[in-house]
This record gives sequence, C-alpha cells and structure tokens, in this order.
Amino acid sequence: MKDVIRLEGMSFYGYHGVTAAEKETGRVFEIDCELGVDLASAGHSDQLTDTIDYNEVYRIIRENVEGTAFSLLEGLANRLASIILDKFPIYRVTLRVRKLNPPISGLARHIEVEVTRFQGDTDKLTDGKEIKN
Repeated sequence: MKDVIRLEGMSFYGYHGVTAAEKETGRVFEIDCELGVDLASAGHSDQLTDTIDYNEVYRIIRENVEGTAFSLLEGLANRLASIILDKFPIYRVTLRVRKLNPPISGLARHIEVEVTRFQGDTDKLTDGKEIKN
C-alpha cells in the first residue's frame, strides 16, 4: 500500500522518562505519525467518511502523550501504535517519538525512537471507514 496520511511535528508536554526529574517536571515531546491506508475511495468521493479522520488520530496521540507516563519512549510509541491500529482501518502505522532536550551528559537536540507496526486484523481493512468501538 503506497497511500499515506502523515501528521508531522505534533508537540506535547508529557512526563515520560526514567529519571525522577523527568517524571516530576516533564519535557516536550514531538511526534510524527504515518498511516498506511487505502485512499482510493476518499479520492473518488471527497468525503471524510471514506478516509481516516486525522483530527481523531491527533486527539488519541495527545491524550496518551499528555495523560500517561512511560519510562521509555519505546513504551509510549508501542502504546500509540497499538491504539491507532485498533481504532482505524489502516495497513500500518509508523511513529517517530522525540524527547526534546533529553537529560544526557552532552548536547543533543532530541532523542528519537521509531516504530512501525502492521495491522493484524485484516477484517478492519474492508471499507476505509473508522472502526467504532
């Protein structure tokens, strides 16, 4: 599948990290999300109901970055990928999660992890519409 929806440079304040200082004072996190999805129906119909509502994807990411606490960026990224794959009829999701100004003994603009996960439930890929819980 070559069709993609990207949400890039989303910025949130969260309390993810191993150190007590990170958990107490928090940091800025930046997220990029890439969804592999079939956009043919939406391209023909020009209707939101035939695609992925990226406002809803943003809301899910924001709620989890701001409302949960993980020790590792890997844990946060994996959680986001699982929720997005469960909620939407997409083939794959790639997430890049960056911690800005990381607490390391040196200069680094950010630390980043990237995860890619694939849809395990092919029944979700039937009509390009959001799956309702």
